[in-house]
Amino acid sequence: MASWSIDDFSGPNGEDWRVPTSEIEARVNQLSISLAEANIEAALIQNPVDLYYYAGGRQNGALLVPAADSTASIDQGGDGATFYVRRSISRAKFEAGGDDSPINIEQFPSLRNLADSLSSRGIMRAPSLQFGEIPADFCQKFVSVLTPLGEVGDCTQIIHRQREKKSPWELSMMRDSAIIQQLMFDAVRDTVKHGATELELVAAAEEVSRRHGFGGTVQMRRFPLQCDRAVIVSGRAGGIPSFFDSAIGGTGPHPMAGMGSGFSKLQRNQPILVDLVHVHRGYVVDATRMFSIGQLDNTWHQRLSDMVEVSNSVVDTLGKGEDCSKAWEKGSELAKSMGYGDHLMGMMPDQSKFLGHSVGLQLDESPVVARGFDRPLVDGGVMAIEPKLVFTNGSIGIEDTWVKTDDGMERVTLSGNTDWLIDC
Repeated sequence: MASWSIDDFSGPNGEDWRVPTSEIEARVNQLSISLAEANIEAALIQNPVDLYYYAGGRQNGALLVPAADSTASIDQGGDGATFYVRRSISRAKFEAGGDDSPINIEQFPSLRNLADSLSSRGIMRAPSLQFGEIPADFCQKFVSVLTPLGEVGDCTQIIHRQREKKSPWELSMMRDSAIIQQLMFDAVRDTVKHGATELELVAAAEEVSRRHGFGGTVQMRRFPLQCDRAVIVSGRAGGIPSFFDSAIGGTGPHPMAGMGSGFSKLQRNQPILVDLVHVHRGYVVDATRMFSIGQLDNTWHQRLSDMVEVSNSVVDTLGKGEDCSKAWEKGSELAKSMGYGDHLMGMMPDQSKFLGHSVGLQLDESPVVARGFDRPLVDGGVMAIEPKLVFTNGSIGIEDTWVKTDDGMERVTLSGNTDWLIDC
C-alpha cells in the first residue's frame, strides 16, 4: 500500500492542482499529428518541463509518443503514448490523471532492452530525442542503445513550436499568476523606504510568491539556465552589467549569484526598477514597474514615457500579425530616433538585442522580438515585452506579459494598471 494518499496532494482549500486530463490528451494527440507530418516515427521525451506538459508531472523517466501514423499509435491499433518511469511510478500515475489518465504508465525497462521494448510496441524506427534540451552525454547514451532502430533524430523544435500556442486553460493559469504578481508588487511598495536594501524588497516579494504556491524554480531553456525571480535594482546598481542576457544586470549578492539584487541601499530621488516573475502551477508571468522615494527629475520621467511609447509600438506591430523581427526593427529604430541607441537594453558594449521574449512553462520561450525571428506571434502566443534603458546612474523601463488574440494583443499582467512609476 502506498505511504501517501491523494489527499496529500492539493492546492489551497483542497483544490486539485493537477493538469486536467483533457489538456494532457489534447497535447499528446497534437504532438502525434505533428510527428507524422514531419515523418518522425515517435518522440522520446525526457526534459522535465516537457514531461510536465505531456504527462502531468516530472517524474524520472521518458515519455514515448508515437506518430499518428505509427503502428504503435492508438489510431493504428497500438498502445499509444507510454510513460516509462524509474521513480515514482505510483506518483506518475496519479499526476497523469489516475484511472482517467490518457497515457500508459509503466516501469522503465532495462536500458539495454529499451530498443526491444519499443519494437514490441510497434516502433519500427528510432524515436527522436530532445537534442536541444538534455545534456550531451545523457543524450548519447540513448542514441547508443537506440542504434538497432536506426538513426536518431531531433524533435526539439517540434515541441517548442507546439508549446508556443497556449490553451485557454494555460492562459487561465497565467492570469491567476498575474493576480499573485500584483500582490508581490504591493508588497514591494509597502517595503520601499530610505536605507532599505534591494534584497529586503526581494524578500518581501518572494514571501508573497512562496505563500501562494511558487515551486522554487524559474525554468529556462538557455544555458546556464539560471534566473532570479525578482530583480530589483536601484540607482547606480541598475547600470551594472551581468552574465545574464538581459537589459538589467545588477550586483547580485555575491559573484556566484552575480546578477540581480544585492546589498545596495535605496536612496532618495533615484530610480528603483522592480522586475518580478511569478510562476503559478508552472506558468510564468513577467512584469516591471518603476518606484522611487521622492520625485525623479524630468529626465527620468521623459525616458520612462519614451519606453512606454516603444512598448506600444512593439505591441501594435505584433497585434497586427507582423513578424517578431519587424517588431524589433520598429521598436529599436524608434528608440534610436529618441537618442537611446547606446542605452537600449543595456549600455555599449553589453547590450541585449531583443525587446520581448515569449513565456509559458519557461521564461525564455520562442519566438523573441529580435532580429532573425521572421514569423509572427501566433494567436494564443504569450510575450513579455520589456523596453528598458540603462545608464551609469540607473535604469528605467516597463514590462508586461501579453497574449495574442484574434483582436490583437491583450495585457495579462497588472491589467488596467498604468501606474508605470510609483512614488513612495
